[in-house]
Amino acid sequence: MSQPTPVLHTHVDIASVPDETIAATLARRAETTPDAVYCRFNDDVMTLGELARRVDRLADVLSAQGLRHGDRVALMLPSHPDHLVAIFALIKLGLVRVPVNVHLVGASLSHLFDHLAPKALLADRQYAEALGHDIDKVDQMLWRDEVFANRTNTDTDADAGTDKRTDAQHSVVVADDILALTPSSGTTGAPKGVLKSDRTLRAGAMAILRLTGAQPGDTFLLWEALHHGAGVAVAISALLGGTQLAMVERFSASRFWDDARRYGVTHIHYLGSVLPMLLNQPPRSDERQHSVRVAWGGGCPAELWMSFAQRFGVEMREGYGLSELTTFVTVNPDGPAGSIGKPLTYFDVALTDENGHPVAPGEIGEITVRGRVPGLGFLGYFRNVDAESSARRGEWFLTGDLARQDAHGYLYFAGRRKDMVRRRGINIAAWEVERVFAEHPAIEETALVGVPSALGEDELKLFVRLRAGHAVAPLDLIQWCESRMPYFQIPRYVSFIDEFPKTPTQRIRKNDLERSVDGVWDLESSGYTPAKTRTSVRDRGRHA
Repeated sequence: MSQPTPVLHTHVDIASVPDETIAATLARRAETTPDAVYCRFNDDVMTLGELARRVDRLADVLSAQGLRHGDRVALMLPSHPDHLVAIFALIKLGLVRVPVNVHLVGASLSHLFDHLAPKALLADRQYAEALGHDIDKVDQMLWRDEVFANRTNTDTDADAGTDKRTDAQHSVVVADDILALTPSSGTTGAPKGVLKSDRTLRAGAMAILRLTGAQPGDTFLLWEALHHGAGVAVAISALLGGTQLAMVERFSASRFWDDARRYGVTHIHYLGSVLPMLLNQPPRSDERQHSVRVAWGGGCPAELWMSFAQRFGVEMREGYGLSELTTFVTVNPDGPAGSIGKPLTYFDVALTDENGHPVAPGEIGEITVRGRVPGLGFLGYFRNVDAESSARRGEWFLTGDLARQDAHGYLYFAGRRKDMVRRRGINIAAWEVERVFAEHPAIEETALVGVPSALGEDELKLFVRLRAGHAVAPLDLIQWCESRMPYFQIPRYVSFIDEFPKTPTQRIRKNDLERSVDGVWDLESSGYTPAKTRTSVRDRGRHA
């Protein structure tokens, strides 16, 4: 098949990815500016010097456990400076980080351990019950309270001088070493481990700095969970760009601007429904009394762009990226509202039809990407040759996402081709939800689709075909699934169907399924609230 020719000839210039690795950058900055603030968390302040000392000490502990360059280590930790220390300690040793969403339970959690097969797991004990027998799948179980024992936020230079030298001091990490297996969205089946190198992690951080225009001394509000690639990219960008982090335990819509004022935040990040949630907060007389200059992220509809900017007095900056490449592939630092911008000079982007041919400006096509810089293209999936092959067309990566281009070269996101939904800022693989419900003894087949929500993203509608002679109430299904899946995967709507529309190969034609929810059973109208949803991002923002 002929290769598509890029039709997007205009790019956004960006500085070259530095040759210096992440670990080397931390060591250099800790030596030259040890007192520079890296992160604030509650009333604690962590400088670069302290970060480096804590990273060295944890690296010593991990090395003493026999972990060596290239070993896979899963992290299941809360949002806390300890999590940042753990990320950089793994990077220092050349260990491959396997991030674990702390909300995963059941089949979704087990799949991660089965497929990505980490050798060790570093976790907080609060997740022990959810982990269950998955603990038995790793050779080494490391609990946070033990490995961080006596490693406080007040370590001194004198203390650091007494550390013993271990293999951690001799680990050599080079630019293209694989340092993470980031779980993909799993849009066409089970989630896959995306190979991330030191170089691609640095490129993602550089893209953030380019989009935001952040300068040394600026402060980013870090509310993202660190199992999410965006959160890690923000942490690395602070190291590369000399910015500071104001870290909070969780996103709270009601406390958001108070947190921004408390820490002197200059840049705020948004994903998905964050903007509608903030706009839905009651107006306050002080909501423009802050130091925030820029709101940046992905997933801002054009209709919210001006509303948010005018209400809160900030500049909006949008981009587009994905797990398989970097945090941002395209950026819109100064273009029209609603656009995801133009490709960074790291990448070529083409919009193509189903046959791989470029579409004309104004027409919708699939976003396909190739790296213009060695080492910045799609690096592949962990132990999944078939998925990797199907995601490539020659040197181009097929994103499964759609966009159109205007006459000036600006891109506009136009939806997703892949089988996934996005709910409250979280990408959800329909396959993960469907496979859980398929285990119910009364269910023959299921299909999950996204339907419009008031927050501008998707709500989950589950179609169910029952086994002959079986019956089950929708609420019973919800209660049955609560302990088997994370809160954000629990469907809001349940609809029973006699037969699914099928393709000749017997695949369910989801495009033919009804998206209307009129007369459909609705969890939010049932009077029942699943326990896990009481601590969801939405509820935390509303009640915090």
